[in-house]
Amino acid sequence: MSSDITLAFLGHSAWRILHGDYDILIDPFITGNPVATVTADQLDPTHIILTHGHGDHLGDAIGIGSRGKAQVISTFEVANYVRGRGCADAVGMGIGGAHNFNFGRVKFTIAHHSSSAPDGTYLGNPAGVVITIGGRSIYHAGDTALFLDMQLIGSRDHLDVALLPIGDYFTMGVKDAVTAAEFLMPDLVIPMHYDTFPPIKVDAEDFRSRLEEKGIRCAVLRPGESHTIPAGA
Repeated sequence: MSSDITLAFLGHSAWRILHGDYDILIDPFITGNPVATVTADQLDPTHIILTHGHGDHLGDAIGIGSRGKAQVISTFEVANYVRGRGCADAVGMGIGGAHNFNFGRVKFTIAHHSSSAPDGTYLGNPAGVVITIGGRSIYHAGDTALFLDMQLIGSRDHLDVALLPIGDYFTMGVKDAVTAAEFLMPDLVIPMHYDTFPPIKVDAEDFRSRLEEKGIRCAVLRPGESHTIPAGA
């Protein structure tokens, strides 16, 4: 298995994690995403992880999951929803619960937001997720406001990377995301959920500068760019 883990930013909150034989999509909003650099047809993942049901996160998960081999992993309500629409291999978990999969470990965390499908179906509570793969832990915060229990997330699992929304309006803005990074104490922060649409346009370089002033590493990726970290022990 490759010693590297690649995090590819697909735009908005959509990510692709590549490690060895595993190709994991998170919140694959591709179709209708004005900054996406790939099409849904170009993606054939082994797994899809969903933080909640909003259209800009559920995205193309049903189309990709129903035509290919991908196992969909999400909260109980979202998993039931996608299973009923063609994703035969959908695993529903509870927030706070963890499970070991063939690629690594998934643990869902709380997130302060909401969750419903594009057709209005209520889909329970939103989540963030800590993914442990190749000996590294990656936290995708999903859509969330700042909350004090981020301190627990950072102290319970050493985070190699934290993917944090900074776009304000629907989620944390820059200032709150800086505080979130201080709570989480990751080795590296990468911002997401900004500049996709006019209401969430912010200055990611300002975010990076604020973090670096506090001694926190930050990488700003454009859609289509990636960051590689070595696998851990």
